[in-house]
Amino acid sequence: MGIDCMTNSWRWAGARSIGTSHVRTNTACQDFAGAKLFMRPEGPIMTAVVSDGAGSASHADAGSKLICLSFLRACREFLTTKPIEELVEEDVWNWLDEIREAVNARANSMALRPRDFASTLVAIIAGPHSSIVIHIGDGAAVWKKRRSDEWEVPSWPYHGEYASTTTFVTDDPQPKLSYLRIGEAIDEFALFSDGIERLVLEQATRSAHAPFFNRMLAPLKGSNVEGLDKNLSAALKDYLESPSVCERTDDDKSLILGVRI
Repeated sequence: MGIDCMTNSWRWAGARSIGTSHVRTNTACQDFAGAKLFMRPEGPIMTAVVSDGAGSASHADAGSKLICLSFLRACREFLTTKPIEELVEEDVWNWLDEIREAVNARANSMALRPRDFASTLVAIIAGPHSSIVIHIGDGAAVWKKRRSDEWEVPSWPYHGEYASTTTFVTDDPQPKLSYLRIGEAIDEFALFSDGIERLVLEQATRSAHAPFFNRMLAPLKGSNVEGLDKNLSAALKDYLESPSVCERTDDDKSLILGVRI
């Protein structure tokens, strides 16, 4: 079967869960996540984004939400008129300028500083013939290319010189951006915040823990839902809140899983 005969939709599930450390300190969940399917003449474009607010930022929860929603809005405005093949790194920098302006405006309206909304960003844009990862900070995306059984980590989480440090969309003068495009389709992906990094990535080999992702994607591949699977999303939330996960990480957790159907 050639790539032009590819099926034309996606199924996904997503959830976020407040960390037990945030419950103890009575602070909000600082993660946010979202996904949307855009239909174009050449085929569907799957987009997904996760943002993790900085623990040191007073309005991190508002920052991560604003960054995710602004990113998906930028995707919509671009993809309504242009194919994914025309999306280059310069366009993404323009998106980031717009997102940072939105954060600045929110900060000014509240007499705050942009760094009070500091948050990361990791996103996937997957089309019929090419795939893109956009990444600022920690968290990560993993994917399987078409007809491949191997999970790849196209952009490794960024951590600074000190523990629990990273880069944020609001960094001045500009954030550290990782932009990667491949001229291939992907069939499966997972997108997650740093709350579960240590559970799902092999630090020593800088690779994905394949058994985890194969297990998590199996129910999604067996579903008959098109688009967002709400039942699996609810089950995913229960999993992220389970003792087996919370005993290994006390941070906020976000996870989006997607499969081409």
